[in-house]
Amino acid sequence: GPAIGPLVGGFTSDALGWRWLYWLQLILSGFCYVLITFTVPETYAPSILAKRARKMRKQTGDSKYVTEMDLDKRPLGERLRVFLVRPFQLLFMEPIVLFISIYMSVLYSLLYMFFIAYPVVYQEGKGWTASSTGLMFIPLAVGVIMSAMCSPFVNRHYLQMVAKHDGKPPAEARLVPMMWSCWFIPVGLFTYAWTSYPTIHWAGPCFAGWPVGFGFIFLYNSANNYLVDSYQHQAASALAAKTFLRSFCGAGAVLFTLQMYRTLNYQWASTLLGFIALACCLIPYVFYYKGAAIRKRSHYAFTDSAKEGKC
Repeated sequence: GPAIGPLVGGFTSDALGWRWLYWLQLILSGFCYVLITFTVPETYAPSILAKRARKMRKQTGDSKYVTEMDLDKRPLGERLRVFLVRPFQLLFMEPIVLFISIYMSVLYSLLYMFFIAYPVVYQEGKGWTASSTGLMFIPLAVGVIMSAMCSPFVNRHYLQMVAKHDGKPPAEARLVPMMWSCWFIPVGLFTYAWTSYPTIHWAGPCFAGWPVGFGFIFLYNSANNYLVDSYQHQAASALAAKTFLRSFCGAGAVLFTLQMYRTLNYQWASTLLGFIALACCLIPYVFYYKGAAIRKRSHYAFTDSAKEGKC
């Protein structure tokens, strides 16, 4: 989506005007909403269990078939307050959630800043049209597709870890793809930075998008999997915390991107982003070696004892 959007959007804007960009988004998002609502099945285990309990009560007439959700007699307002506050508790009290969220926020900010940087380099620097600039996102899209094609190999490696640990691999096993793919982002940014001179061939910054797209998907999937495995019973809140922070940072980053590129120039603006991405490469390594100890001291991280307490 982020890679194909600028490609299609450039031609749409040149041919139909910028307003049609928003009309197309409205049409596509409305179609997807209807499709998801009526075709995607429920996957939340407590809801599935509650539905099964209702069915059994109806079939047997016996009210003993209840779930933990049925026994929760707290007022709706109190439950909503817990649900709304819990993501922020995890975000500010759990180092794993905080730093993984920061890393994803940096990545999303870099991605959205790319959408501003490409027109700056190609339209302002080289005098290209929006349509031609949109074509420069193709390597970014190719990187995303190629990373998705590598998913079977990642899954195979994880299954080997599952077998090695007798079916109970540590959550840190999810960080292995992140540990080697994190380096693609700064490589792409540094390449983009120092090939973005107006006098240098267009292919330099264009193909710099490939490592960014390739690394981004690996990092995103690994981050989600690590949070889910670390906070299984609180996974929804952990992911909500991450989504809140990355969306907030991503939306805010584009507000100063244009000014940053014009003040620092094309090369040093992208170089600054590259150094930020490079510093973030430490995060998966720290959690890979210290994550288990951090989770042991956590009040929210998932443990086998927590699982047994729920049974």
